Amino acid sequence: HFLPHQILHASDFPMSALSVKDLVGKKVGVCVSGGLDSKTVSKRLVEEGMDVLAFSADLGQPDESDINNVRERMATCGVDTVIVDLKELMAEGCFAIIEAQAKYDGGYWNTTGIGRIVTCYGLVKAMQEKNVDVLSHGATGRGNDQMRFERYTNVLAPSMTVYAPWRDPELLKQFPGRSEMAEYLNSFKIEAFVGPKKKYSTDANLAGLSHEAEDLESIQTAMLIVEPEMGVWPSAAPDKMEEIELTFTAARCTEINGVKMSALQVIHEANTIGGRNGLGISHALENRIIGTKSRGVYEAPGMELLGRGLEFVYQAVFDRRAATLFASLSKLVADQVYDGRWFDPATRAALVAIKELSKRASGKVKIGAYKGNVFFLSLTDVAHSIYNEADSSMEASDGLNPVSSQGYAEVQSVEAKSLARAGQIEGDLFLSPPTLNGQAQAKKRKL
Repeated sequence: HFLPHQILHASDFPMSALSVKDLVGKKVGVCVSGGLDSKTVSKRLVEEGMDVLAFSADLGQPDESDINNVRERMATCGVDTVIVDLKELMAEGCFAIIEAQAKYDGGYWNTTGIGRIVTCYGLVKAMQEKNVDVLSHGATGRGNDQMRFERYTNVLAPSMTVYAPWRDPELLKQFPGRSEMAEYLNSFKIEAFVGPKKKYSTDANLAGLSHEAEDLESIQTAMLIVEPEMGVWPSAAPDKMEEIELTFTAARCTEINGVKMSALQVIHEANTIGGRNGLGISHALENRIIGTKSRGVYEAPGMELLGRGLEFVYQAVFDRRAATLFASLSKLVADQVYDGRWFDPATRAALVAIKELSKRASGKVKIGAYKGNVFFLSLTDVAHSIYNEADSSMEASDGLNPVSSQGYAEVQSVEAKSLARAGQIEGDLFLSPPTLNGQAQAKKRKL
């Protein structure tokens, strides 16, 4: 067992990537989807004489009609597969991200980030129960997921080794492309073929879909090449607005249109409603963990529907300083989810603070979904709302006495006049643009 005071040595952190040869005598758990990569890596490990067991996460993937088919596909490689049902946990993950409003670059609802949290948590636990020594994942050596799998395994099971096949020089040399993988499997009479070139690749789970790579790598290519799988483009959505009533209890959606539902049912229903109205399709040139930029087109119709609904409730219950604090916490959580740091102390502390702020976010919000947009219609039963119509009215009312504002205006004027008399107020209406000389000096400094 790992002890908090255990001393770590440099040898615990090898600088070179693990090779398949380093796994001899180990029990290897391979995270699989049943595709060409999964079968190739698993078969390659079996041929090296490894004790290999495959693990697959059921995350409610909308593009997977029957997750049990993974067992059949992996069996052709001589590997048994453990399928771990994580749909309920995935729904809870969606709720946590919605509560924190933890969107990343471009309004991306962190759908893949949520999926990796739940996948690693569920599969690492299942692997430990099967006495697995090494977790093997199929993430590329240029993306985010390799870091997420690595970090989550490290924090959840410090004694478990992580093997990344697509950082292994031997496998990279043997399988430079998909055709070589198919040829390798075919040599063992395992059915495998390279289909027609795809316009992009897709990662899916209950929260949404992430489309990237291939044709999408060129920023000269429009995002419109993506064919939505969870819904439609706004232009293809109905011409009539759909009204939806969401009931929130402490920031959790408990009812849709008056029907009580479990978290999983809420996400499914929200995906259906949001999808048919063209909600939640976004585009981002996002900042990857490893410092590069990547391009993604995302679908998260249910997350957008529920997230916007909750946002309207938050607007009613947060005062200005609470809203400012929440925004900073939200940004921190979004970055931590993206970076694979869900279990870090900073993330946990931020989530506790968010819980404190969101515990009064209860009530019913009616919204309108129309061609990719969400419109506010009404708020009711928000017991902790600090909005007072009488106080904000432009008409005569029993609310705030406008004459009483005179004292506040006079207090404000003391500081304003002091700044002006001290010469701290510049006369320019807008900041002057940099001079040509200034631009030349900046360019010279850069050179």
